[in-house]
Amino acid sequence: MQTAAALKDRLHWLPYLVAATFFMEYLDTTVIATALPQMAVSFGVGPNEISLGMTAYMLALAVFIPVSGWVADRFGARTVFGGAIVVFTFASILCGLSNGMYEFTAARVLQGIGGAMMVPVGRLIVVRNTEKSRLMQAIGTITWPAIAAPVFGPPIGGFITTYASWRWIFLLNVPFGIATLIATIMMVRNERGAEKKPLDVVGVVLSGISLTSVLYGTELASQTDGNVWTASVFLVVGAVFGINTYYHATHREHPLIDFSTLKVPTFSVTVITGSFTRLGIGAVPYLMPLLFQIGFGMSAFTSGLLLLVSALGNLTMKAFVMPVLKRFGFRNVSIVAVSCAGLTTIACGLMTPSTPIVLVLLIVFAYGLARSMQFSTLAILAYADIEPSLMNPASTLWSASSQMMVGMGIAYGAVSLRFAGFLHGGGASFVLGDFHLAFFLAGLITLLSVLGYVGLARDAGASIAQRK
Repeated sequence: MQTAAALKDRLHWLPYLVAATFFMEYLDTTVIATALPQMAVSFGVGPNEISLGMTAYMLALAVFIPVSGWVADRFGARTVFGGAIVVFTFASILCGLSNGMYEFTAARVLQGIGGAMMVPVGRLIVVRNTEKSRLMQAIGTITWPAIAAPVFGPPIGGFITTYASWRWIFLLNVPFGIATLIATIMMVRNERGAEKKPLDVVGVVLSGISLTSVLYGTELASQTDGNVWTASVFLVVGAVFGINTYYHATHREHPLIDFSTLKVPTFSVTVITGSFTRLGIGAVPYLMPLLFQIGFGMSAFTSGLLLLVSALGNLTMKAFVMPVLKRFGFRNVSIVAVSCAGLTTIACGLMTPSTPIVLVLLIVFAYGLARSMQFSTLAILAYADIEPSLMNPASTLWSASSQMMVGMGIAYGAVSLRFAGFLHGGGASFVLGDFHLAFFLAGLITLLSVLGYVGLARDAGASIAQRK
């Protein structure tokens, strides 16, 4: 039997363990983008064909994230989480050793299955084993990788592919995977659900088709040579099956995705309103490097250095998230953070090659601050009022919506840029003015999402904020 002190110590380190696995997964998702040209040369294919590996990974996530909650309840959190680490690490080895496009795509699908189980189950482990008094800090810890990875990933990927080989992007996961697996065996309890629920097979099919169609549609829309009409068809199909998924879930006793969690006001605002916020803020990491390279004529390396300023903003704000939320509350912080994120996004679009470098750095840094604060606020508020019995379905729904909005944010930025190019008649050849409009549209939808946070109760999240 564990002593009380040993149990407390184990629970203290649990969020850091989960955060380490999250960082491994999120970084692997973003770091690959800069390695695609070198990988295409290795496989003897074109750049567009190699992007199939990224698409396959996202589609695997879309299909298997909704199933993760049921699997964790049936087989135990430690078994599933540890198994996901093994699958993700083994798939990383296969990716690094791949010598052809089909081998790589199959390995990415396997890696996506591991990631789909690792992230939602890891989040579930933390919220189940953390007292309300420490929940803010714990969720803040596991949220940071998702905030930092998109801005750290491209520079790290560029460095590895320039000075080593793209294969090390995947092979570096091996020591991290082994270390986190050992820690999981030692620290995580194998908790199961209170009752054995039957698998909602119809829900698996409906949600899988919906999420797959939406993510594939957004992937097509984000490609400069992608067919907008084909992408639109996939998005419409995804929406239709999404509506059917919701209708099916509300008429079933044990649905795969339990939408009853949306009846909790603090959770629903983080999923529904938060999706619009992520849509606008998530377009910036896609638009910003293109602005610096195409609009300003900078090299990829210089552009990456400027993006690190945004990462510095993310890191700086991390130390202030908890004190600020405790002092001003979730409602006030959300309104201010989203407003700042929207305004700094628009300000990014107003920059020109003649803008003083100091001002450019300040704007990019301010965007990083606002982005970090708002994403942390959403992640913490989501579980403020969720009952223990609903932690599993809440984690599943949160993970599915968050993953979907990652792709949607990139697609929104790409479509906005293509729309601006269409207006000036340049097609896929973008000019500086196109970026002005694209950033404005991203900032606008971010600012409009403020209306959802205004409706929050003034004491929203008070149960975990411990406001004085």
